[in-house]
Amino acid sequence: MTLQTDLPRERAKHVLFDRQRQMLALLDALGGRAGNLDFQKLLFLYCQEPGVTPPYEFVPYKFGAFSFTSYADRRKLIERGFLADDEQHWALTDAGRKALARAETGRLTSFTRGLRGTRGDALVAETYRRFPYYATRSEIAERVLRGDSAALARIEAARPAVKAAAVSTIGYEGRTLESYLNELLRSGVTLLCDVRRNPISRKYGFSKGTLGKGCEGVGIRYEHVPELGIASEQRQSLETQADYDALFAEYERDSLPLQGPALAKIRAWVRSGERVALTCYERVPSQCHRHCVAEALEREYGKGFVAKHL
Repeated sequence: MTLQTDLPRERAKHVLFDRQRQMLALLDALGGRAGNLDFQKLLFLYCQEPGVTPPYEFVPYKFGAFSFTSYADRRKLIERGFLADDEQHWALTDAGRKALARAETGRLTSFTRGLRGTRGDALVAETYRRFPYYATRSEIAERVLRGDSAALARIEAARPAVKAAAVSTIGYEGRTLESYLNELLRSGVTLLCDVRRNPISRKYGFSKGTLGKGCEGVGIRYEHVPELGIASEQRQSLETQADYDALFAEYERDSLPLQGPALAKIRAWVRSGERVALTCYERVPSQCHRHCVAEALEREYGKGFVAKHL
């Protein structure tokens, strides 16, 4: 007999986030099955449709636009039985179709009808022509756009400019992994320096392993410098800016002066030409110790060196 306390857990197995529902509904509108590359490009194009609140964001990747979050959701949906465990395809199961019984499909039907028959290289080329930024890291652009010099020129023009060595800071609070990586790319960041003591996050994409792989995938080097972090127990009960200020004053007085080797490591990266971004959780720099690290570097470099907060 199922205990009453187990019912919420059982219901949760059948609950879909809106983005997951939209993704499964798109797959259903495509006939319930699509190859990996085709589905990723179709999902991307659907997210660019006028009037659609994009359920997923994308980064420029080796085959064009790619959403790490959509693949994380795919793994969850396979575990829950809504998608088949197929390495080469996205395939809806009967359980997945049942979960979509009352989904609105009018817009999706219109979208898929407009791209009927456009698959493979032709579909990839369509995304590259319409959205060249997302092709800037493609390994196949020359092949799928062979002879289309205008499209290749637009991709080259969309490539983020190489910028001078510098230090910036960024927090991931309120960002998806994809929007975060795009901010780094557009700012010319070449090296992400994680200054968390414990690089673990309940937010998808920001634990050390996943963040490091995401950075690697878009050509950004990832380095973790835990000695510059603040122990989690010291961050408890921070309610006002005055609380943060007191914590950071203690950090600058007692901890940061002992971290000469760590600061020297960052200085060496900058001297070698890297554009370094210091990262932690908080979106507001004044509520994160990364601004203390940035200011310590500013003092050492002297007048004219100012870290930018992304």
